[in-house]
Parts: sequence; C-alpha cells; structure tokens
Amino acid sequence: MKIVLQHLTKRFPSRGKKSHGEVTAVSDFNFEIPDGKLVGLLGPSGCGKSTTLNLICGLLSPTEGKIFFGSDDVTKLAPENRGVGLVFQNYALYPHLTVLKNIIFPLENLKGTAKLSKEEMRERAYQVAKLVQIEELMDRKPKELSGGQQQRVAIARALVKMPRVLLLDEPLSNLDARLRLQTREEIRRIQQETQITTIFVTHDQDEAMSISDLIVVMKDGIIQQIGAPQEVYDNPANLFVAKFLGTPPINIFLGTIRNNRLYIGEDAVLVVPDVPEGEVVVGIRPEGFLLTGNASLSCALKRLEVMGRDVSVVCANAACEGGTLRAIINAEGTPLPNTETVRFSLKPQKVFLFRKETGERIECNLVPLTEVK
Repeated sequence: MKIVLQHLTKRFPSRGKKSHGEVTAVSDFNFEIPDGKLVGLLGPSGCGKSTTLNLICGLLSPTEGKIFFGSDDVTKLAPENRGVGLVFQNYALYPHLTVLKNIIFPLENLKGTAKLSKEEMRERAYQVAKLVQIEELMDRKPKELSGGQQQRVAIARALVKMPRVLLLDEPLSNLDARLRLQTREEIRRIQQETQITTIFVTHDQDEAMSISDLIVVMKDGIIQQIGAPQEVYDNPANLFVAKFLGTPPINIFLGTIRNNRLYIGEDAVLVVPDVPEGEVVVGIRPEGFLLTGNASLSCALKRLEVMGRDVSVVCANAACEGGTLRAIINAEGTPLPNTETVRFSLKPQKVFLFRKETGERIECNLVPLTEVK
C-alpha cells in the first residue's frame, strides 16, 4: 500500500502562560512512501516523528494537508477504518488475557462481512504467532514473558487484522541492547515476509539505518533529508544530518578556505577548488582519517582504544568542537603510534564542508594535497 502525504501540517495550541499562538509539530510534510517498503522516521525527541505517525493512523487530525492510502483519501477517515496496525512503545498488552486472547482481541470487534468465527480467529492468531515465532507461548500471560516476547505479541496483534499499513512507534525502547538487536532483525524479517508497508519511528539512528529501505530525518517538524540510509550517511544535506547520523559521531572542526586550500588550524589538509575564501564548518567521519607519519593534520594523542578489528585513536585538536576528535583505523597492518603527536591525512569522500552561518552543505570537490603539483 503506497502512502502519500501532501503538505501535512499539525499545529497545537500553546499551553504556556507566557507564550501565545500555536506550536507547529509537523510542518508542510511531503513524502511518498512506496508500497511494501520499510521507512524509518528518524530524529531527536520532539522533532514531530510520533505526531506524523499519529496523523497517518488517524489518532490525530491534520491542521492542513491530506493523507492518501493508495488512491484513497483517508484524511478524515476514522482510525478503525484505515486498515492500520499500530505497535506502541509500551506494548499495551492486556495483563489478564493470555497471549492467544491478546492477539485475537482486535478480531472480536470486526462486524458485518468481516466478522470471523471463533475457529477462524484462532487459526489466524496461530498463523501470525508462527510468523513472529511465539506459537508455543499462546497460553501464557504477559507477565510470564520476556520483553522481547511481549514485543512479538504486540506485533502479532497488529498483524492479525491483516493491515494495509504497519506503524511502529519506538517499539524497541524498553529492551536491553542485545534484545534490541535481535528484535529489530525480527521486525525486518517479518516486514520482508509480509511485504506490508511499514513506518518505523525511532530516535536511534543505528536502528533506522540497519533495517530501513528509506529514512526520513526530521528536526523541529521539518524534513531535513530523505534517502536510502547509506546515501544519507555518505551525502548529508546539512550539518544537523551529518551530526545526527554515525556512531561514533562525526568530528566537527572550524576550518578556513585560503588560496584554494582547506585549513584546520594552521594545517592545510585538502585542496578545495572553486570555494570562496572564509570560515567553514568541517565534518570528518571517524573512518575518514589515515594515520601516516608525514601527513598534514597534527593532533595530540590522548589515548588508544582497541576494539578488536579497529582501533579508536582519541586525540586533541584546538580547532575541533569540544577539543577532542576520534579517528577509527584498522588494527591490522597499521602500526600504532607511541608518540605524543600523531598526524593524519584525510579521505576526501569522508570530509564535508558546511556554511558556518546556516549549516547548509557546501557542494564541492575535495582533492588530496598529494595529487596537486
């Protein structure tokens, strides 16, 4: 089921004593979600992603704009008539009901031609339970289940209605780190098997990038960038997107363009043709550093953190935001430094320039110094 959002806007009345007017939670949201894809809505708390989800499912009515499921305008359609399955952050299971009865519950409200017999409801419940691999837990109650098992029950309950759209609102927030990893892999498997158009809301960029076909990065109710996860990571539209995506986070420097050279502090690090002179913000991904003895960027070594296949080189540089940068280098074949000062050359494809005033990306070709005579 393709979902089309046209100029979707949601404003709430201000409740502060000192503030007047309205608060815009979602502003002019335009996006087409392809049929059968998993889309991640990604952004910090308060960016409007959950509000967008609630608009799609019908729990909130938009101030402006329209919502289409395929060719059907569902903007004013009641939530129960939209054909959506919704999984909440807190699972919202009925504690006094068994897993089987929790899954069947949405089917008991069906009326008319959609109404099912008890045998049909039970059969469908076991079908989705098998899909999420909980068929052996059907006689248990929620308190007898682990967090991951409860999450699977919630997903099964959403799927049992055979929804046109599956909506997941931060479904992994209450799980520990290992269980989060396992459950997000299960969500991806289930989505690919069912081919249900799925929208996954999260503030965790690792979750969104690992399972999404497309991600939508939001800030203050406004779309910042839409694209495939790797595309957005490799080509951030602005400084916010660059800083929000990536673990460890991108290193941010204050740089200067002089004589077609990019300077970080007093070190010329790259050639930058056709960019006006002046101050810029420089973003360098942790994997964008090459540790070499005669390179241009000089930093004070603080410590080494060995992480198995990689080594994290933590350094100090006065031009770096916060004073400290982190470079990730391959542990194999790279001699580890034992001096107080280390020098790096940079991978141009891992370096981004942004306007200091606006954070807007400066599109340019960066060239290593060694390639210029």
